[in-house]
Amino acid sequence: MQPDTSKPKSPPSADPVADFMITEEPYYRSSGQEIALFEAAYAVGIPIMLKGPTGCGKTRFVEHMASRLGRPLITVSCHEDMTASDLVGRYLLDADGTQWHDGPLTLAVRLGAICYLDEIVEARQDTTVVIHSLTDDRRILPLEKKNEVLKAHPDFRVVISYNPGYQSVLKDLKESTKQRFAAIGFSYPEASIEAEIVATEARVDRRVADTLVRIGQRSRNLRGHGLDEGASTRMLVHAAMLVSRGISIEDACQMAIVLPITDDTDVRAALTAAISACI
Repeated sequence: MQPDTSKPKSPPSADPVADFMITEEPYYRSSGQEIALFEAAYAVGIPIMLKGPTGCGKTRFVEHMASRLGRPLITVSCHEDMTASDLVGRYLLDADGTQWHDGPLTLAVRLGAICYLDEIVEARQDTTVVIHSLTDDRRILPLEKKNEVLKAHPDFRVVISYNPGYQSVLKDLKESTKQRFAAIGFSYPEASIEAEIVATEARVDRRVADTLVRIGQRSRNLRGHGLDEGASTRMLVHAAMLVSRGISIEDACQMAIVLPITDDTDVRAALTAAISACI
């Protein structure tokens, strides 16, 4: 196969790069060296893995970095039914006949975008291996159905996210995939920073944010005692948003934290008691 960097026959618009640019920089509160680490890895072309629990800010961080670096961002929410063709593309029949349609990965390779594969362990291993040739020094994407080998744009990068809490024998990355990436670890921010995030995101006063963060910390202490995960920062922001609409903290926590996070009546009772103790 010969390299072919020709433009797609059916671009999504006259300016496809603009379609994936983040025009307004998302709010992101740094809690460590993650911005400097990401920028260094991006500069030297190392693929990046973000490891951390659900709702701790990984996706927001990628959006912030794409905006900060001025690069388009193409996000793929991985799932177990996703195939390699869903990432790479396929021939489809349309009004003009049978046409090739780029998948999100191929589009990112052509445009020089950051391709963010969110929760990559949800995808099958035979799907994720499609990124191998893009995450080593080859930086190519074979499009076997087109008999084409696509060379990656110099600015193309792969970022994946990964929740070690969901790791299992059946849901884990191949070693040959893991070892292509540099990793940045995430966890829930320390209390004062998390309260600042909750207050800013939901536009509530600091007293409300501090209370919700204490509730979040109590819920995280139940991890392994009936809960797989405690309340995430995202959940605390949702509760705060309800409070900003006049809902009591207790009712907001029931709606945004207790009911979504567990169906176990004993755990719900423990969470409700923890909330009452913090209010």
